[in-house]
Amino acid sequence: KMSAMLETPELPAVFDGVKLAAVAAVLYVIVRCLNLKSPTAPPELIYQDSALARFLLKSCPLLTKEYIPPLIWGNSGHIQTALYGKMGRVRSPHPYGLRKYLTMPDGATATFDLFEPQSEHCIGEDVTMVICPGIANHSEKQYIRTFVDYAQKNGYRCAVLNHLGALPNIELTSPRMFTYGCTWEFGAMVNYIKKTYPQTQLVVVGFSLGGNIVCKYLGESQANQERVLCCVSVCQGYSALRAQETFMQWDQCRRFYNFLMADNMKKIILSHRQVLFGDNNMKKPQSLADADLSKLYTATSLMQIDDNIMR
Repeated sequence: KMSAMLETPELPAVFDGVKLAAVAAVLYVIVRCLNLKSPTAPPELIYQDSALARFLLKSCPLLTKEYIPPLIWGNSGHIQTALYGKMGRVRSPHPYGLRKYLTMPDGATATFDLFEPQSEHCIGEDVTMVICPGIANHSEKQYIRTFVDYAQKNGYRCAVLNHLGALPNIELTSPRMFTYGCTWEFGAMVNYIKKTYPQTQLVVVGFSLGGNIVCKYLGESQANQERVLCCVSVCQGYSALRAQETFMQWDQCRRFYNFLMADNMKKIILSHRQVLFGDNNMKKPQSLADADLSKLYTATSLMQIDDNIMR
């Protein structure tokens, strides 16, 4: 009897069960990460019933259509971010523009890229999109190039702000870089467009952080709204305090994205360390101690950079 028990092949069956459980776990993670069970639906629209709203809904049927994402990867915002944000499109456009330089009152040099329309606008008028990219972004980013190329082909002139300090090949000319709420450079670009093209009408566009900046700019002065047809804010955040709490959570990989954005911000700041913090014969700002600067090197979140450096 003892010999019969020793000959019973129990281990392979258990091992096969473990492999089956591991495969099931991997498939479950894939389905969850890709959001393959997520149902398709039309966008949720929140608007005030008005003649303008009805006109927009009639003119833009896409707003009420069901969104059907690409198969496999289209339901996952993480994979879309990785594929499109880092790798770009298969055939990413390269619109040609002229870089403009504007000297600010404090000595800073603001830059923006100007792209002329490639066709006549559908209403036959001169319309310029003044565009503010997202945090630490500029006109050479993939999503900006794609948007500009599409706008040009539909008859729009485009002016794209390059956030102060964001372009790797443009040096700062004053100890100041872009912040979350400063509208000076965007306002200088808009004023340039208004003076250079006195007949043009404006469409104001902001992406993410840029959405905050353009909305703030339009609200700062009634004069800033002159010749503005409309403002489009894409993926704008609304509450900085709530965003801080959210970005420290691990749910939906938010803490990981926070780390990546902080690392990018850190690299931009350190690339301009000589102008921003003083070096050799330049004097360091009195409010910035060596201990604060050391905290920049160890920062793992945007909030730490804000608390120790930016503010």
